[in-house]
Amino acid sequence: MYEKILVVDDEVSIVDILKYNLEKEGYRPIPAYDGYQAIELFEKEMPALVILDVMMPGADGFQVCRKIRESSNVPIIMLTARAEEMDTVLGLEMGADDYMTKPFSMRELMARIRSSLRRYTALTQQNEGSNESFTAGELILDVDRFAIRKRGKTVDLTQRETELLKFFMSRRGQVFSRAAILERVWGYEALGDERTVDVTIRRLREKIEDEASAPEYILTKRGVGYYFNDKMR
Repeated sequence: MYEKILVVDDEVSIVDILKYNLEKEGYRPIPAYDGYQAIELFEKEMPALVILDVMMPGADGFQVCRKIRESSNVPIIMLTARAEEMDTVLGLEMGADDYMTKPFSMRELMARIRSSLRRYTALTQQNEGSNESFTAGELILDVDRFAIRKRGKTVDLTQRETELLKFFMSRRGQVFSRAAILERVWGYEALGDERTVDVTIRRLREKIEDEASAPEYILTKRGVGYYFNDKMR
């Protein structure tokens, strides 16, 4: 059965070319041309991945992303017409896994789609019924449920946040550069923007730390990268 991919953009020409390329790669594209239609089709079709434009009439891409994240952890790749950092940051903070700036390379987009689907499928299948968890200090990562528990409070994580935190907690004390994290967790090698790592770590800190500005779990090695505090047992 072909995997469904929801393609959301108010520009018909972009949707058409994405449909053509997705079908050529063996996927089943589900087109949507505005935010409200996207939400309706997402709930009806339950796609494996979403390609989501930012600027649209009605509900914009940020609103659609936030709505999807209320019920699903499927990968979301956002498209933006501008290379402005604010659009990038806001999209990732709404729960997107990645973003691309228009005009984009179709070959690169297809590579990111394949990588996102492969890693998401591997993570969900690996976790099915496994009850896999990691503990550090007062923090418990429940991989199977895409959630963390701290002092009795449960906070949901996205697929990417779950994978990133699992990566760090299973390699405590090891320092990784942004490029290395991008390659190991996103799987894009040199294709991605390293700002994606910074924003995702910042969002993760806001969920797991008492004070995101003074983290105890995910630490920064100035000029090198990030690591998980190996003193948190």
